[in-house]
Amino acid sequence: MTQAVAIDTVLRALSDPTRRAVFERVVRSEMNVAELTRVSGVTQGAVSQHLKLLRQAGLVSERPQGRNIFYRARPEGLAPLFDWLSHYDAFWRERFADLGALLKEIDP
Repeated sequence: MTQAVAIDTVLRALSDPTRRAVFERVVRSEMNVAELTRVSGVTQGAVSQHLKLLRQAGLVSERPQGRNIFYRARPEGLAPLFDWLSHYDAFWRERFADLGALLKEIDP
């Protein structure tokens, strides 16, 4: 998967508020579909679809246990997003450095 495609996939997966809420829940604790359905306020089918997209984006993994499948977050799935955002780190550092210099000029 190219970097641009990976970023697009992660952003698309996290663009839906319900899917983000499902992801945030599995970040805190490993859960199965029944547990996620109970706390999400949407149908089991909808939760399953959200989990499928999160899995395809590399943001969650599954662990079968008997008849249940438990989902947990894969923090490394956020790497493409962090890499993309890191390009803006230099931009903001320069701006804050410029602001610091300007403030010293104004009020030595």
